[in-house]
Amino acid sequence: MSNVNGVGNNNVYDQINQLNKNQSTKTDGMSEDREMFMKLLIAQLQNQDPTSPADTSDFMQQMSTLSNVESIQNLASTMESMSSTLISSQAALQASSMVGQRAFVNTNIAQLPQTGGTVDGLVSTKASSSDIRISIYDGAGNRVDRVSMGAMPPGDHNFVWQANENLPAGNYRIVAEAASGVDGTYEEVATYMGFNINSVTLGQNGIGMKVNTNIGSIDMSEVKQLG
Repeated sequence: MSNVNGVGNNNVYDQINQLNKNQSTKTDGMSEDREMFMKLLIAQLQNQDPTSPADTSDFMQQMSTLSNVESIQNLASTMESMSSTLISSQAALQASSMVGQRAFVNTNIAQLPQTGGTVDGLVSTKASSSDIRISIYDGAGNRVDRVSMGAMPPGDHNFVWQANENLPAGNYRIVAEAASGVDGTYEEVATYMGFNINSVTLGQNGIGMKVNTNIGSIDMSEVKQLG
């Protein structure tokens, strides 16, 4: 499985957002530089000594320098625009590759696809535990099964629940608990249940991507893993 924690850290969508910010800043900077140059040039013309006017070639050289600088800045802007387009295409390609995968979402809702089927999920613990148990409840709140994962270190731990033949397809509630301390008490821990990704929705310029599952549209920040 590929961990997608830290979706906001150095991924393609944040790159697009940063490029857009840089583009806006550089465009403003180019306009300010051009305006400042023209003000200085006009001031120079207005305040020159009439008896000893400035050499025309000096003005032409200054104009040429400004033109060269603008050409370089325009080229850099074009390259950044191309880079942004490529990253947007990469985002779309990455999004399309997610369709059909499993997204592990921070929820305790589990969907049993068929009688006697299986449900996969993930338990996240901050400390080691002598035992992690998974309790399954039906829609009426009755516990229909309980399985033990045994002793586990801190971290993310995948599990698969095999339903018995008497349980119908539908939604079930999953409660994961970790044994803590020497007294054997259990404390509830975070669960992430697996759902098929049916489609992916991209925000503007690839920002704010959501995965669409059978339980609705899920923001990527709520996805723990893809698998």
